[in-house]
This record gives sequence, C-alpha cells and structure tokens, in this order.
Amino acid sequence: MDTKSLIIETSTILFQHKGYKSVGLSEILKACNVTKGALYHHFPNGKEELLITCLHTLNKAITTDIENIFRGHLSTKEATQAMIDKLIHNLETDGTITGYTFSSIVSEMATVSEPVRKACSALYENIQHIYCAKLVTEGHSNESASATALLMTASIEGAMLLCLTQKSTEPLKTIAKLLPNLLKAF
Repeated sequence: MDTKSLIIETSTILFQHKGYKSVGLSEILKACNVTKGALYHHFPNGKEELLITCLHTLNKAITTDIENIFRGHLSTKEATQAMIDKLIHNLETDGTITGYTFSSIVSEMATVSEPVRKACSALYENIQHIYCAKLVTEGHSNESASATALLMTASIEGAMLLCLTQKSTEPLKTIAKLLPNLLKAF
C-alpha cells in the first residue's frame, strides 16, 4: 500500500472510532508510521483536507457496496433486508459498523466546515439516490420514491447510531422488521 493510501485508510478508521476532534496529527503519524512531512506532502492543507479525502473514499466504498446489494436483489424490500442483515452481521462480528457510518464526524464537523458538510451530504444523497432509483423501478412516483428514500436513509443511519451507542443490534433488527411495512405504505 502506498503512503497516501495508508494515511487515508488509517485516518478513516481513527476518525470513525474517535471523531475528528479527538484524533490529533501525532496519533495519525504514529499509527501510520510516517513523518509530518509525508503527511503534508499528500495533504498540504492538513487535517481537514485529509478528513475530506477520507469522506470521499468512504463515499465511494459505501455507495459501491450499497449499489451491489441493490443490484443483486429484485425488490427494495429484499435489498434493504440484505443490507441491514450485513450491518447486523458486521456489528456482531466486529463490534462496530465502521465502514458504513460516520455520524460522529457529521455531528462534530458539519456546522464548522462547509467542505466537510458538503462531503457528508454527498454520501447521504448518493445513498438516497440508490434507494430512490430502485423504488422508481418498482413503480413508485419520483416524489414518493424520494420521500421513501429519505425515510429509509434516516431510519437506517439512526438505527446504526443507536446500535453503536447501545452496543446492541436491536435497533437495526427493529428497523429490519418495520421498514418492509413502511415500504408497502408508500
């Protein structure tokens, strides 16, 4: 792995586990075993530029994963269930849902930095677009699909946050039971 990729991958994990403000540059340098010069060579504008790069990388990875899940299932209901099952499995296996959520970063940085807010917003928009497109193929109007996609995104993201704070998979399991009924209602 090249130095830039190592810095991005390691920093992404640190930011997700501890939040942006709790991770200092010295911790990143130590975890990556790189010099300050190496970090600034790749990220001349420092830690915030690194965070935005991490968010863009997460965006691609999460979007690709969700697209693959949704392409592999005929209905939104089946795809959503498969995605939630994967999240539950990750939480039960790894004790976290690191690859899918960055709500701690959103909550601490979205009002402080416009570029960070935009990077976070782009991920949620991509997720909603995937849900919306699937719903439209099932005959939902654009308006209904868009509203349902927003509800799905908020419900799943909220459940992931609750799972992490409660150290339990129950919020995702509850959403997995309730979302199919909500999808029928629209």
